Amino acid sequence: MLVIVCYDVNTETREGRRRLRRVAKICEGIGQRVQKSVFECQIDRAQFESLERRLVDEIKVEEDNLRLYRIAELKGYEVREHGHFRATNFNAPLVL
Repeated sequence: MLVIVCYDVNTETREGRRRLRRVAKICEGIGQRVQKSVFECQIDRAQFESLERRLVDEIKVEEDNLRLYRIAELKGYEVREHGHFRATNFNAPLVL
């Protein structure tokens, strides 16, 4: 499934900036960054649950915001892209 991860971490404090880096690092390990705080991830249900648990453990729910959008392949989806960005095709060979 395609999962879109969006987050907004309060960076007014040093700890907030650390949380932001940790959240970004988790997302970078499983998906591709499409904007500063937005990632696309091609993952299965178990990976989704693990990702959600790890991110929820990192954020501070009183100050931060985390949104995960699951887009099931059964229903089909379309991504329209405008501007300068080259997405990774996860269905093609990743090493050429």
